[in-house]
Amino acid sequence: MTKRHLISTLALGGATALALSGCASGAEAETLDNGDRQDLTIAVFNGWDEGIAASELWKAVLEEQGYDVELEYADAAPVFQGLSDGDYDVTLDTWLPITHADYVDQYGDDIVDLGAWNEDAKLTIAVNEDAPVDSLADLAANADAFDDRLVGIEPGSGLNRVTTDSVIPTYGLDGMDYLTSSTPAMLAELTAATDAGENIAVTLWRPHWAYDAFALKDLEDPEGTLGDAEGIHSFGSSSLEETHPTLAGWLKDFRMDSELLYSLENAMFNENDADDYGPIVEQWIADNQEYVDSLTS
Repeated sequence: MTKRHLISTLALGGATALALSGCASGAEAETLDNGDRQDLTIAVFNGWDEGIAASELWKAVLEEQGYDVELEYADAAPVFQGLSDGDYDVTLDTWLPITHADYVDQYGDDIVDLGAWNEDAKLTIAVNEDAPVDSLADLAANADAFDDRLVGIEPGSGLNRVTTDSVIPTYGLDGMDYLTSSTPAMLAELTAATDAGENIAVTLWRPHWAYDAFALKDLEDPEGTLGDAEGIHSFGSSSLEETHPTLAGWLKDFRMDSELLYSLENAMFNENDADDYGPIVEQWIADNQEYVDSLTS
């Protein structure tokens, strides 16, 4: 999984400039029979598996409908900037009302909220199931059991902001080394610690396939620093409802419960080791055809 995400990030990141310059070439866009522009660019947050899964699903669904879909990977800040500038058409992984609130406040006049497709999103600090603590309130006093380390994800993520600004100062975790790099790096650390039978504390979120792959527990958050469950929203550019009115309607109606999402994530990131998600998603669609057909009905 780490290899796949790194390859996808580097390859797609390198192609972004070419893709965006192509958009500005002046070529007249093709239009589908349903009134939508044929080409579509979906922005995907680096390392956020639920967004990758949803984006790959919609890519497959829309290509079957005749769309020409590109997925562009980036961190949260450039995604929202690109969405507001019209360089991207859609992103499917905006967490509200907490995690990505700053970005929505900053760019809200130039982007469109298409609604929440999952209401069970939750930021967490997770530890191995047999770790000697159950609450964030006890983590500082037991930091040595975790080698004085808390392993995070991308520095530009909303989860990093909440951890840095709220979790760490509230629970006195300043004495722990807070390591930020990437989601694949965090998962590699989690895998290594699990294989070695060592304690580990990581920043994580639900829904995520790691909860099925590893024996984990969420530390209690008595001060509520990580917030309540959030909704995962689709956001479009300010012009999406004009350029893709049919798609905008489909995304407003899009719903995916956590069990369905877990099954797709597990198929893509846990049960298979392929770099190409296409055949995996195609098989998942065949196994869930009635649900998939409902997305564009």
